[in-house]
Amino acid sequence: MGGKLYGNLIVCGVLLAESFAAAQNPRKETDKEAPPLIDSIQGPALSKAYCASCHGADAKGDGPMAKSLKVKPSDLTRIAARNGGTFPLMRIERIISGEEQLPNGHGNSEMPVWGPIFSRVDVDQDLGRVRIDNLARYLREIQVK
Repeated sequence: MGGKLYGNLIVCGVLLAESFAAAQNPRKETDKEAPPLIDSIQGPALSKAYCASCHGADAKGDGPMAKSLKVKPSDLTRIAARNGGTFPLMRIERIISGEEQLPNGHGNSEMPVWGPIFSRVDVDQDLGRVRIDNLARYLREIQVK
């Protein structure tokens, strides 16, 4: 009887470990299509890796992919100018994360939102919010005066 109980405990332990591992690393079909995360969580590096292909290295909306898009990427250096001279940090964070969408194309199939991608980390989900905050603060720094 002890051997059977021991065997059942081993099976339960293995199933529990597999369930725990699956919960820690959920895989979705969209994970296959998502771009890989870069190691840096710094705003300039995030902008270069995720934004520059459309918005350009100087964030003025003239990246190499801009010509192929239906909606021209916006000039990210003029966000404050378009908002009465004030940079709306919290709103920009919501836009980057996908919590708020713009009518001009951000968040549709042409312009990805980065919140789900930035938050796709194995150990610390809070790093997603840090990436978003760092990117938004970098955009605030590059505003034209």
